[in-house]
Amino acid sequence: MNASIDTAHIQALDSAHFLHPFTDFKDLQGRGARVISHADGIYVWDSEGHRILDGMSGLWCVNAGYGRRELADAAHQQMMTLPYYNSFFQTTNVPAVQLAAKLASLAPDVSDRSFQHVFYSSSGSESNDSNVRMVRRYWDLLGQPQRKVIISRLNAYHGSTMAGASLGGMSGMHAQGDLPIPNITHIGQPYFFENGLPGESAEEFGVRAAGWLEEKILSVGPDKVAAFIAEPVQGAGGVIIPPDSYWPEIQRIVDKYGILLVSDEVICAFGRLGHWFGYEKFGYKPDLVTFAKAITSGYIPLGGVMVGNRVAKVLIEQGGEFNHGYTYSGHPVACAVGLANVALMESEQLPQRVHGDIGAYFAQRFAELNEHPLVTAAETCGFVAGMVLIKDKRAATRFAEQDAVGMVCRAHCFRSGLVMRAVGDRMIIAPPLTMSRADIDEMMRLIYLALGLTHAELRAKGLA
Repeated sequence: MNASIDTAHIQALDSAHFLHPFTDFKDLQGRGARVISHADGIYVWDSEGHRILDGMSGLWCVNAGYGRRELADAAHQQMMTLPYYNSFFQTTNVPAVQLAAKLASLAPDVSDRSFQHVFYSSSGSESNDSNVRMVRRYWDLLGQPQRKVIISRLNAYHGSTMAGASLGGMSGMHAQGDLPIPNITHIGQPYFFENGLPGESAEEFGVRAAGWLEEKILSVGPDKVAAFIAEPVQGAGGVIIPPDSYWPEIQRIVDKYGILLVSDEVICAFGRLGHWFGYEKFGYKPDLVTFAKAITSGYIPLGGVMVGNRVAKVLIEQGGEFNHGYTYSGHPVACAVGLANVALMESEQLPQRVHGDIGAYFAQRFAELNEHPLVTAAETCGFVAGMVLIKDKRAATRFAEQDAVGMVCRAHCFRSGLVMRAVGDRMIIAPPLTMSRADIDEMMRLIYLALGLTHAELRAKGLA
């Protein structure tokens, strides 16, 4: 037990003063929050002394693991040099410029599109708000102000601000706050397990699912559509990995109608899929790329948008003030940590490890879960993975929503010393990119332990 922390006192203060994100406040008051006290490597510890393997990298962000002195030192040095100054009024700072140049060097050119410019924010939500403003400014400058509609996908997650939550396709979020805002609409997600037709191959489904975009464009009117936004792999929606045929068909459609393509890589960038940016994995050509989270491995808030030359050229050459930005755009301390984090990832070749042997080993071990009586559709893409908890594999019978099977499993994960996330009947995981084979083996041991306890509880309730 951590003697320096009075757990009950902190929980009481938490209950009295701290409103948590995405939380049933009444329920949390009754339970009390888990107090995380410290972390190192791939583990966090709570105030009661329990060690927990962080299979979610914080919130998809601690790619380089905990306790990296290089990042803390970079923050301290920059704080003692220039802790803050704004980027308004024809002003800049050294770390912001250096990081923008570094990101431009990391983002691979795709055909006729390259990324030489960065617009900074502090989070993925803010970055997607910036995308909405930038996309509409682009079309205004081209003399097509009627192009305002942005198409997204159901069950997508693009943040929780008004614009971010509107772009996302989460029904629970739309039910609160009169969302989505005008001129944002949605199509179905490329989830083969749930939406594939009998006898249809995954590749056939990928083409069909991409076709929903063209149907929506024609329904709205091609002259009114500004952009399509999507995650390379849907993260918070349950690690929905599209078939290989999906993104090439999406690219064909956006090119046909001349609309902008926004790749939301808040989760998928910086090595998570085995590349610096997720679009490289799937081979498509975005005009804007949203980033945040792992740019600093979560050590300090930073986000932004990689602005492709198609958009940047219009914004710069047409001129006129872009009336948008943030107090912390290009924050010098955040950018200094971002630079140190990228340098660390380069020196340890973290994206290459995920793309290579360690990623292949994770995929092999995770696929073994398909043999478990409670699991189906266990799949990986780089260092993200998901599996479905199934009631009857032979009959392909799924659990009822009220069974809350994912939450049952999540509780057993925590009790077993593992962070794994539940999305309905899907369990998802996104471990730090620093994992060794031994770490993966230990994580799999904990997953099997939690699955065994879950299966036993469900059988005791007559649910399995």
